Amino acid sequence: MELFDSTPPKEQRTHRPLAERVRPSKLSDFVGQAHLLGPGKLLRQMADSGRLHSLILWGPPGSGKTTLAQILARAAGAHAIHFSAVSSGVKELKKVIEEAERLHRLGQPTVLFVDEIHHFNKAQQDTFLPHVERGTLILIGATTENPSFELIPPLLSRCQVVVLNPLSPDEIGAIIDRALHDPQSGLDGSKVGLAPEGREFLIQQSQGDARVALNALETAVALVEQERGGKKIALSHLEDALQKKPLLYDKAGEEHYNVISAFIKSLRDSDPDAALYWLMRMVEAGEDPLFIARRMIILAAEDIGNADPQALQVAVAAKEAVHFVGLPEGRIPLAQATVYLATAPKSNASYKAMLAAAADVREKGSLAVPLHLRNAPTSLMEELGYGEGYKYAHNFPGHIVDQEHLPEALRGKKYYVPSDSGYEKKIQERLRDWEERKKTKKP
Repeated sequence: MELFDSTPPKEQRTHRPLAERVRPSKLSDFVGQAHLLGPGKLLRQMADSGRLHSLILWGPPGSGKTTLAQILARAAGAHAIHFSAVSSGVKELKKVIEEAERLHRLGQPTVLFVDEIHHFNKAQQDTFLPHVERGTLILIGATTENPSFELIPPLLSRCQVVVLNPLSPDEIGAIIDRALHDPQSGLDGSKVGLAPEGREFLIQQSQGDARVALNALETAVALVEQERGGKKIALSHLEDALQKKPLLYDKAGEEHYNVISAFIKSLRDSDPDAALYWLMRMVEAGEDPLFIARRMIILAAEDIGNADPQALQVAVAAKEAVHFVGLPEGRIPLAQATVYLATAPKSNASYKAMLAAAADVREKGSLAVPLHLRNAPTSLMEELGYGEGYKYAHNFPGHIVDQEHLPEALRGKKYYVPSDSGYEKKIQERLRDWEERKKTKKP
């Protein structure tokens, strides 16, 4: 279908959603994204020159991705097609490409706007590549997800990734005011006013999403008009219109990674209050509690380690508890474990030792196991010296034995260096004592 149709008759316009009716058709009316549309900025230059390149518009809902695509396509004088990655597939795409190739031969560019392009799988995304490469299509893809995770590298390399920001409170306020007072497409005909406290509430609840603000405003106006003599949108109307706004959290997308990152960093930095906040952000948004518990188990081993060996037990117990009792009660052991991990002494010594040992394995390959450490289940192996000279620790005082256990090329290498934190300080003292015993040969 066409990306933008001719202006519908007035009686049809009144039945279109407010967000669609007041959608800007030129950059001078566009609100927000000054870092892209200011003088000399990337999209401003494209619009002014009419020379459009393939783009991936990455930004949160209601930040203006579709509107920008429409404006840029008009500026380029291109044949523009709106294609939904949710409802369309490769079959429909091939028809679009055939038409684009025909127009390309006639010298007319085709802009293909793919909404929610992250819903295309990698094989479907491959379909774009040769046509974007040859310039048959100018691709504008819109996504709320991080393109690094959702789009194939060859497609990313052929498109300019443009990051859109959530709209600021002032920008949302400007959009609300314009919609209220626009006599052509807005709500000016209703002559309904907006109370200041209602305006502030609407701005705050929209969380930078213009579509949320406009849809709630339109619903609130309808509620007022149902009241006899109602001429003012009150806070109560907007509360009814908005109901409970879902938390911004996509379990498969960018915000998923942002929130879990904030949770883990809060635990690592020993901030129980912040950790509890991010925990409940995830739980309230419907995150899988077992996913949270798994990440806590990893943190317990990586960032607490032997500074508090019980931390890993607590994390595993929390996983078992939430799996056993489910939600909502499962929040309680998750919260208990969160506080425990946040307030536990921290050490990543075991984690660093693992990385160092892994680096030697990769760099030096499969070094030979020292003969004295090898088993000798056959007489031939005994003749070859397998196990010869091995010292059995339990035959020595204190179960301490002075012998090399690393390959010859790594003799004396130290990977694990315990910290001074928590229980690991005792491990540090124990290792020092053992080293001293080995040097002096004393029991």
